[in-house]
Amino acid sequence: MFKHLLALTLSSCLFVFAANAGIGSHNAMYVGGTVTTIKEGTEGKSSTADEKAFSFTSKHGSLAIPYERMNSLEYGQKAGRRVGLAIAVSPIALLSKKRRHFLTVNYLDGTEKQQAVVMELGKDTVRTTLATLEARTGRKIEYQDEEARKSSKGN
Repeated sequence: MFKHLLALTLSSCLFVFAANAGIGSHNAMYVGGTVTTIKEGTEGKSSTADEKAFSFTSKHGSLAIPYERMNSLEYGQKAGRRVGLAIAVSPIALLSKKRRHFLTVNYLDGTEKQQAVVMELGKDTVRTTLATLEARTGRKIEYQDEEARKSSKGN
């Protein structure tokens, strides 16, 4: 009996941690926006390596936004404990805290229409992405709150 209970508890813990894992630390996800060629929730890679455009590529499509067309950049994060999941699956989930990193890019498309893209960035790409976007666009990142500002600067 004890072995079965232990096995059930361990498998529940693994499920909870997998559910809280989110996107990979070097990946990005298209959360939403006005772009209809990429499905919301699509995971892929973002890049600022090109000197002309920020890009997002996935198995299901790609997007390139020229830096010169960007007119605002916003960064924020949400941190929350998954209480409902914890109660349903395992009390250990109460100890799990997930921090998400969101970049919103507003830009003019080729027809001069205002567009918006919301991306979730992996934790290991946040600082370099934000710094490169500021440098290449000449625009300052707008932070949703002081916590987001501190997090992006590594403080």
